Amino acid sequence: MRPPDVLQAALDVVVPFVRARSGRTVVGICGPPAAGKSTLSSALADAINVHDGLSSVAVPMDGFHLSNVELERLGLTERKGAPETFDAAGFVHLLRRLRAGEDLVYAPSYSRTLHESIGGVIPVPSDVRVIVVEGNYLLLPHGPWASVRDLLDLVLYLDAPDDVRQESLVRRQLAKGLDLPQARDWVYRSDERNAEVIAATRDRADLILSRGG
Repeated sequence: MRPPDVLQAALDVVVPFVRARSGRTVVGICGPPAAGKSTLSSALADAINVHDGLSSVAVPMDGFHLSNVELERLGLTERKGAPETFDAAGFVHLLRRLRAGEDLVYAPSYSRTLHESIGGVIPVPSDVRVIVVEGNYLLLPHGPWASVRDLLDLVLYLDAPDDVRQESLVRRQLAKGLDLPQARDWVYRSDERNAEVIAATRDRADLILSRGG
């Protein structure tokens, strides 16, 4: 499927699911690096907002990246993006607050310019019906991540051809200032190692969507 087809497929599932329920619904979008999760989650939230009586906000798991200073302290700089380089317990705490429908919750985001998390930039009022949460590790069954699946009402897994993802990941590393050999090394040594971990959780999703080239 091309991106518009993926969005429509997601809408066809999410909107009826939400309308059949009362209160807030938390939808997860999981998948490997560069599958298009951020694009789909933002587009899905925007599309839900035009449906009568529905409102939505997209919240990224990437807002819980540990700081670069902390990664250096832990010796994890070369593994940035792996499960252990996130504040998973903090992410779970945010999901619990979102599910509880607190008056106003501020979620963090991640800057691909600063390469750091930024706190308090996504306001989520209590009257928002649908929270679209996207991230790599929503379906991991171990550690603090194991609590995430039960906090999501519906999970979509977004996949994409490996070559398409890898090309996008290389471009992402080039934009950070790496040269081509360094960029490819990072992608195949780190990002694709993480992709294997994520792929092993695929069968825990409620629906699998595949993005074409």
